[in-house]
Amino acid sequence: MTRQREPTLTPLATLTLLLVFAMTSQVTSAQYSPTWKSLDARPLPSWYDEAKVGIFLHWGVYSVPSFGDEWFWTRWKDPFDPQHAKFAEFMKKNYRPGFTYQDFAAQFTTELFDPDHWADLLQKSGARYVVLTSKHHEGYTLWPSAVSWNWNSMDVGPKRDLVGDLASAVRNRTDLRFGVYHSLYEWYNPLYKNDRYYNRSDFVTMKTMPELKELVEKYHPEVIWSDGDWTGMPEYWRSQEFLAWLYNDSPVKESVVTNDRWGSGTNCKHGGYYTCHDGYNPGTLQDHKFENCFTLDGAWGYRRDSPLASYKSIENTLYQVVSTVSCGGNVLINVGPTKDGIIMPIFEERLTQLGEWLGINGEAIYSSKPWTVQHDPTNSDVWYTQREGYVYGISLKWPTDGFITMGSAPNVTECRLLGYDGVLEVENGRVTLPPLQKVKSQWAWVFKFEP
Repeated sequence: MTRQREPTLTPLATLTLLLVFAMTSQVTSAQYSPTWKSLDARPLPSWYDEAKVGIFLHWGVYSVPSFGDEWFWTRWKDPFDPQHAKFAEFMKKNYRPGFTYQDFAAQFTTELFDPDHWADLLQKSGARYVVLTSKHHEGYTLWPSAVSWNWNSMDVGPKRDLVGDLASAVRNRTDLRFGVYHSLYEWYNPLYKNDRYYNRSDFVTMKTMPELKELVEKYHPEVIWSDGDWTGMPEYWRSQEFLAWLYNDSPVKESVVTNDRWGSGTNCKHGGYYTCHDGYNPGTLQDHKFENCFTLDGAWGYRRDSPLASYKSIENTLYQVVSTVSCGGNVLINVGPTKDGIIMPIFEERLTQLGEWLGINGEAIYSSKPWTVQHDPTNSDVWYTQREGYVYGISLKWPTDGFITMGSAPNVTECRLLGYDGVLEVENGRVTLPPLQKVKSQWAWVFKFEP
């Protein structure tokens, strides 16, 4: 048999093939493998760091009893829960014998839910993204999930797609990014309990993974806020597999951000940004992007028994915002709507006040970066940020003697106060203040220095 001559490539063809190979290699290198080493190497989309402020919405069947907190079901039914007696007594006094947690779902009516009003309030708050609890640990989904039959907002309760309604309103009326919270596990799902008992993974295969992909493909959320991670290893939850799909092939692969709650041992270690624990506010500069999620009330879901003292003041809220952003973090500020779909006036007031403050002082927050100093060493009320060559000293209190001294203020002779028309004199970090009645900002005053 005569051997055929191997074809030779012209220099142009060789160059073309090399270019194609290089382009293919670049595409391949952008793919993420289902390993933490690969997934953690993905750059966090820039919009998230620039946004700084988000709003959390905890809403579900637990909003019906609205007593204690959003863990109502398990506190009532788990005899080992430290608060069990309190919740059991509440049910005994107020509900008929034989009443089940599922009976609450029919009363989750949301008849006063106006997604346009919610969207307008979110815009007014100055937030740049919103995260809605699509499913909490009770397993009830706020969208008509194909894998949550008769335990979702279309089959029982509102008879509507709450996730879809809010997502549409936010995208049509605001410039906020839309995201979802999702609990990996469910307290009393028989599949989950069977997995735990027999060391299986049917719940993940038949429920958790289909739900997550359904949410992403249908609603295109740009935040996936995972929770319930402590009940199994990430391998059980198939978290790395899901995140690889999310980053490589999903419709939001370029813009989506994720947190760090993907299985036991991942918290504050793996994921797009770290939450570490609820209310995480380290007070010092961090080497990884983090988020301080905190609630304006003492619980995450709405509760009728909440005393006035449990609500954060605007001053305390701004302390959380300023101190967190100064150290490189974002804030996710939670409110809990009622079963009817109302964001209570006290929550609306706080969000409106926040938006008023950001409307005056937002340039010190949005797209800012940590400065060389975060917390002033001599004035505990002052935190710093920087942006586009300017340094911002943010004071949480207004001195009564006409001066404010900042030990780390840039070495300049004058500065500006946001919300005041005029230049202020500075001498060795001591700023001469104008009359407070001439300053627009009512809380947390921002001094702008040009080094």
